[in-house]
Amino acid sequence: MPLHFVLDTPDGLDPSAQTLTLTGGEAHHAAVVRRVRVGEAVTVGDGRGSWLTGVVEEAQPSRVEVRITQRETVLAPSPRLVLVQALAKGDRDELAVQAATELGVDEIVPWQAARSVSRWNAAKAQKGRERWASIVREAAKQAHRAWIPDVSPLVTTKELAARAAASRLLVLEPTADDALTSLDLAADDRDIVFAVGPEGGIDDAELEALVAAGAQLVRLGSTVLRTSTAGPAALSVVNAALGRW
Repeated sequence: MPLHFVLDTPDGLDPSAQTLTLTGGEAHHAAVVRRVRVGEAVTVGDGRGSWLTGVVEEAQPSRVEVRITQRETVLAPSPRLVLVQALAKGDRDELAVQAATELGVDEIVPWQAARSVSRWNAAKAQKGRERWASIVREAAKQAHRAWIPDVSPLVTTKELAARAAASRLLVLEPTADDALTSLDLAADDRDIVFAVGPEGGIDDAELEALVAAGAQLVRLGSTVLRTSTAGPAALSVVNAALGRW
């Protein structure tokens, strides 16, 4: 499979351009880290559905020129899959973010749950969001995704509950009566939002507040998964149920 790169273009890729240029960190990554060579076929995207196939015509650490040979527009998936990941100690939340991106999530929302050991104040929330966005970008490139997932601002439980009105909010809870596999996940086109708690699980008061707002508690199986595993496991079930896999 050809190497894939992402071009930072706030206004999108020029549909009439015959060549494109990678510069900065992406050029260095292509030429030095991935060792792309002149004549090699590559793919380039903008992270928003534009997908180009081309051939490398120049490969320097500061500049990589690609001649475009084919263009494609990849539609955004529907329904959107959203992972609300509670902050967790160590790198467990980051592992969940990375795996979820590879598995096709469309948006990731950091959640300051009551039992989260890790706490983000205002300054740390900005840095944490940027860190997650960097992980998402690299994982999306590795997975050859045409759409790079959004990383939303940190939410509280109250803010999370508000999403239940406009989306299908599923809270992963090992003691839930309903299994995720028993749901008709293609019943409508609303966002499917998975909420994953921290290491100690979701607080009872939080579960009550989310259910009162319209969320549904669901379980994945008879075992208790780590916070780094639950979200990716749920995405695997949904991808199969929606026919994406």
